[in-house]
Amino acid sequence: QVHLVESGGGLVQAGGSLRLSCTASGSIFTINDMGWFRQAPGKQRELAAQITKSGITNYADSVKGRFTISRDNAKNTVYLQMDSLKPEDTAVYYCNADIRTPFGIVFREYWGQGTQVTVSS
Repeated sequence: QVHLVESGGGLVQAGGSLRLSCTASGSIFTINDMGWFRQAPGKQRELAAQITKSGITNYADSVKGRFTISRDNAKNTVYLQMDSLKPEDTAVYYCNADIRTPFGIVFREYWGQGTQVTVSS
């Protein structure tokens, strides 16, 4: 069993900051890409930021320059530092990771339960 547990969401005023964390635990052999997706009410889930095992990052245009993704491979943890938050950043944020278990042959995609981020104007 593999679990992804997020923390750090909440309510913040526009212009403020939040830091999300997500830790993978359980039967893990190795983790490739990790990322954060978000889903606003009535909209499809979209990629916010992604990071490879070696630290190469990719951001949605809407968050470039404001969000920073990082990871600690020793702790199986990915972070999302969100600065200069805007009301349109309001969404449920989901952690995502490509994980291979010790007896697995291929990588599988795992998701966290989601954490609510609300930005007030």
